[in-house]
Amino acid sequence: MRNAPSPSLDPQAAPRVPKRVAAVVLNSLKGGVVPRIGLPYITVGREIEIQALLADLGLIAEGGASFRFLVGRYGAGKSFLLQTIRTHAMGEGFVVADADLSPERRLQGGQGQGLATYRELIRNLSTKTRPEGGALNLILDRWVANIEAEGDSGGTPLRAQLSALEEMVHGFEFVRVLNAYRTASREGDEEAKSSTVKWLRGEYRTKTEARAELGITTIITDDTWYDYVKLLARFLTGAGYKGLLVLIDELVNLYKIPNAITRQYNYEKILQMYNDTLQGKAHHLGIIMGGTPTSIEDRRRGVFSYEALRSRLTQGRFAHEGMRDMLAPIIRLQPLTYEELLVLIEKLAQIHAGYFGYACALNENDLVEFLKIEFGRVGADTHLTPREVIRDFIELLDIMCQNPGTTLASLLQGEVMANGLPSAIPPNAAPGGREDNAPFAEFTI
Repeated sequence: MRNAPSPSLDPQAAPRVPKRVAAVVLNSLKGGVVPRIGLPYITVGREIEIQALLADLGLIAEGGASFRFLVGRYGAGKSFLLQTIRTHAMGEGFVVADADLSPERRLQGGQGQGLATYRELIRNLSTKTRPEGGALNLILDRWVANIEAEGDSGGTPLRAQLSALEEMVHGFEFVRVLNAYRTASREGDEEAKSSTVKWLRGEYRTKTEARAELGITTIITDDTWYDYVKLLARFLTGAGYKGLLVLIDELVNLYKIPNAITRQYNYEKILQMYNDTLQGKAHHLGIIMGGTPTSIEDRRRGVFSYEALRSRLTQGRFAHEGMRDMLAPIIRLQPLTYEELLVLIEKLAQIHAGYFGYACALNENDLVEFLKIEFGRVGADTHLTPREVIRDFIELLDIMCQNPGTTLASLLQGEVMANGLPSAIPPNAAPGGREDNAPFAEFTI
């Protein structure tokens, strides 16, 4: 089993969580979604996966590029890990853009679905000082300020940066827009600044409209949006950032596309991104995509249905569960161990008590008994995920908080009586169907 520290319910040992952050964490987790703030307070396990992704950040900072898939079933922690890396990256001086795919947001589409994904990425553009998103104006202002601070009115550093951008696909138009923003900033022309930001957000619907307001005859479209992501990543270094990390979740929405040709177009876009990052055609850019095993590995509708991707991504013959290759393009998430889940719910109990202002009366045996009940359910060995465990635990805490005379033991006993659940875990059962942990009935703190 992976080692995890033994939990301690001593409130003095727990870090103090601000009430605003605690509210977001508890409400998000109870609703089955990942909180965008407060993750360091509840992060447990995933050290190997996090270290692998942090190593990619080092490559991006040096001017390289990376591409990864995070694969795990619903509730296994994909979105949580993506948000954890997002927080790390912003803290290290990267700009992060994230988007969830949906029927209206794809990588490629004939009705603006690709452009909708680009707009979502730009809307969620985040930095350390603007972690909630909407950082485009801040980034542009920082770029202009850097130029002015250097006293450069067109000198070598600026020319070198802009020349490098102009050499890229659509770089000439991109540089024209940047120069337009810089001029508008100098002159205090807020309307012109707004027009350039509107262009960079991909909000011009026709070339005629863009030409009338900016004098530029090109706009960002479904077919070209990824080229502008590469331009943006390279531009960010001139604004003092280390690069751009793009997080795209819910690949299952590509798997669900009914039209086979449309699906193939989307997988072709993934192939383009994959090739660009590995062949050195992209700079200061990292891309992480999250999906379920079916959405990736299904050879009829998933990513592997596109032969060019399948041949590149298929796991080699030497990797297996006990010996994973964390440098491979696909990172498959393993279920959290019992110890990690125990530490996680202990953290949640402390956050809950701190937020509602009561002394946590739960002890270590209470937490162990709760997990025994959770994993004693029929089918828990293959279907129970951290999401359900967390949601059930927060619900128990809420009920106990609202009913002061109620104890965890009485609630758990009522669940056992109502559903005929065992009071201990069946031998050799493990989260996610793993057989490599010791029986939970023998697990001690």
